[in-house]
Amino acid sequence: MPKIWTVTELTREISQTLSENPDFIKCWVSGEISNYKNHRPSGHWYFTLKDESSSIKGVMFRSRAERVRFTPQDGMKVLIQGSIRIYERDGNIQLYAEEMQPSGVGALYLAFEQLKERLAQEGLFDPERKKPIPRFPRRIGIVTSPTGAALRDIIKVMERRNPQISWILAPAAVQGELAPGEVAQAIARLNRQAQVDVIIVGRGGGSLEELWAFNTVEVARAIAASGIPVISAVGHETDVTIADMVADLRAPTPSAAAELAVPLWMELKANIAQLESRLRNSMALQIHQKRQRVDSLKSIGPLSNPFWRVDQNRQRLDALSERLEQGMTRFVSDKNGILRLLAAKLDLLSPLAILGRGYSLTYGPKGNVLRHSDEINVGQQVQVRLQQGALTCAVLAKSSDPK
Repeated sequence: MPKIWTVTELTREISQTLSENPDFIKCWVSGEISNYKNHRPSGHWYFTLKDESSSIKGVMFRSRAERVRFTPQDGMKVLIQGSIRIYERDGNIQLYAEEMQPSGVGALYLAFEQLKERLAQEGLFDPERKKPIPRFPRRIGIVTSPTGAALRDIIKVMERRNPQISWILAPAAVQGELAPGEVAQAIARLNRQAQVDVIIVGRGGGSLEELWAFNTVEVARAIAASGIPVISAVGHETDVTIADMVADLRAPTPSAAAELAVPLWMELKANIAQLESRLRNSMALQIHQKRQRVDSLKSIGPLSNPFWRVDQNRQRLDALSERLEQGMTRFVSDKNGILRLLAAKLDLLSPLAILGRGYSLTYGPKGNVLRHSDEINVGQQVQVRLQQGALTCAVLAKSSDPK
């Protein structure tokens, strides 16, 4: 009777058979990636590897995926090293990937192009965000290996160009897995200390792998975040890195970076001497022109006769005094005329003026003005006021109406 397998027994037997076949251990498989997914938060990669007529599921765990320098994309042709196993829970044959390379294109080059495109879209290469390099820096910051030839070259050029300038080294590894973090930290440290005017970041030449620290997103973002201008000097003139594209200025070599950062001492002295000469000539010309102006004023202006202005003011004071006197005379005359006119009007209304025309005023015994004969009795005395003098009279007779 044939053996009846359980599903579990069958999948385990297949798994055992695959694991014992050396052709399926660390084998290389080529194909095109599809259905790629980066599982978060585990970081494992899941994908399908296919060709024109078949496909196989694939998985790459995070510990292996972190070593791949590029990001897989659907449609990308790759070479994968891994082992063929069965996923017993589902009974699916899978390729457990341990290494991945782009087919036909180097992994580092592909990673470089992918990062360049990504950072360009973020605007990190835009000319508008680049800071100007100071013309006369007082202190230079250097981020490189303390034992590398790049540091010696930079110092040699700086001492030749300007022995007065100072520098600060922020040591960092420039090659290996720790290099990106150390370079980024060194740039950040110089920014926190804020004691330098410009930073040179770089190293000597090498292969793409040796220069790879300067093609990482960590270093690129550190350069972009620097408040101090950064000059990138990585490798030789033909080497171009992501750091070169993000930096405020690219130098083809570390020595060239020092040439660009440090002004030549003799040129500075010559420029200062030239500026001093121009300043002296300008001041001498200004003094000469002012002296000519003073001489001109002395000969044709008020300075030629210091008392001329005093005499002018005296004459002007006399004219003003005369005008004031004339004005006061006219004012008093006008007021006197008005006063006489008002006096004449008052005189016309005065009782004395009426008396002057032959009229008189009669007062009773109580001093009241008599206006009617009924106000006095016969025999009483009255006072009569004339224009000149007064009379005391006795009333001998009276009548109500004049006859």
